[in-house]
Amino acid sequence: MADASFEDGREGPLNLGALEEEDLKVLSSLLQDAVFPATEMTWRASQRRFALLVNRFRWEDRDAAERRGRAYERVQSLLVVDNVLGVASQGVDRKDRDLILSLLSISFEPGEEAAGHVLLTLAGDGAIRLSVEALEVSLRDVTRPYRAPSGQAPEHGT
Repeated sequence: MADASFEDGREGPLNLGALEEEDLKVLSSLLQDAVFPATEMTWRASQRRFALLVNRFRWEDRDAAERRGRAYERVQSLLVVDNVLGVASQGVDRKDRDLILSLLSISFEPGEEAAGHVLLTLAGDGAIRLSVEALEVSLRDVTRPYRAPSGQAPEHGT
């Protein structure tokens, strides 16, 4: 086992936001292959907020893990979409309390003025479509990283 290096000390939890489509692409790349139970989705209509607690692969750490020969990591992160006017889903059985979903990407479909749809594309032909008044998305790590249970990097990573 190698000693920690100075570089290791610079890593910190992510706390990022997206107010434009280009920003959302960055969040999408960081969230690719995140997994979450269907029970960890919440939409608070009165607050116009959709939140999702995911276990995301730490893509930003993949190369360092490979160089140092240490385990790949995942971290629990909170994805929050604000200004949500409505939520629709396809291929997601919210009643199945054991259902584990895998997030492939997040994209924005512009509408009139600042409005549009945030689309969460899931593995297995599932999708969640959020109608938004304006694009406002945040991603924040809420736990310390932990060893990826599979010990592997996802196969179709960035």
